[in-house]
Amino acid sequence: MTTVHAIRFHETGGPEVLRYEPVEIGDPGAGQVRVRHTAIGLNFIDTYHRSGLYPMPLPSGIGLEAAGMIEAVGEGVRGLSVGDRVAYGTGPIGAYSEARVMAADTLVPLPETVEDQTAAAMMLQGMTVQYLIRRLFPVQPGMTVLFHAAAGGVGLIACQWLKHLGATVIGTVGSPEKAELARAHGCEHTILYRDEDFVARVQEITKGAGVPVVYDGVGKDVFDGSLDCLSRRGMMVTYGNASGPVPEISPLLLNQKGSLFLTRPKLQDYTATRTELVAAAEDLFDVVGRGIVKIGVNQTYPLAEAAQAQRDLEGRKTTGSTVLLP
Repeated sequence: MTTVHAIRFHETGGPEVLRYEPVEIGDPGAGQVRVRHTAIGLNFIDTYHRSGLYPMPLPSGIGLEAAGMIEAVGEGVRGLSVGDRVAYGTGPIGAYSEARVMAADTLVPLPETVEDQTAAAMMLQGMTVQYLIRRLFPVQPGMTVLFHAAAGGVGLIACQWLKHLGATVIGTVGSPEKAELARAHGCEHTILYRDEDFVARVQEITKGAGVPVVYDGVGKDVFDGSLDCLSRRGMMVTYGNASGPVPEISPLLLNQKGSLFLTRPKLQDYTATRTELVAAAEDLFDVVGRGIVKIGVNQTYPLAEAAQAQRDLEGRKTTGSTVLLP
């Protein structure tokens, strides 16, 4: 057995419930590898697990994405060897750890064009963008789309990728500084949603036509207004709850507002097979490797300070991506 340090929580609550404690890990079994982490991604979904919004058995580890190097390989593993650089972004939960044993088929090899910190910062967020704009609602050239939290980790990746696809992005942000950041990453129109009526602005920008799709990782604060930004038969994609869960909705409301579509997706259902996972990762690696999408690791914290990192994330004090360093 090997002793490593990991962040765990024994009860749900605020960031203060996170503990940096020793855990024992063994050798990998059949189909498994042991990964020594070099960088760990911080995501809003981590706070949902910690708070109990997404319940799980306790005590528990936390975190869904990381990059690192394989240091041991179990029986039957093909295509991965000791010393290989790998990354993952769909869990299983427990990435906030110096090392861990996990199933080999959840990992993807890292190309030389992608550094470890970049990979840890982008796997979950980048593959989220990939399925949102390339598969769930394939955005076409000439479309105008609304993307909430355009200066966040997912938003900055999306703005760059959408611009590359030939789309016009309207992005909501929380401050003039974040508006400037979003514009620098390809967001054509920025809206300070706390100070402006974002519905009126979207209608003004689109000359009353609305947008065919809204991507919403914010939730409660913008959900109702987002429905009024959609064109007839538009798609409302609510994929996160940064401001809290969205209110209950009657299906009849979707009818009344223009035969709208509503979906609440998650990445794991779009990477459910090994083929889907590898395809999503390779699509992401391609645009990052070619410099089309640049990943901004704007904050790093020691792994032991994960509680402060989550505090800053929830307090909207971070921009772009944040990485924890073991």
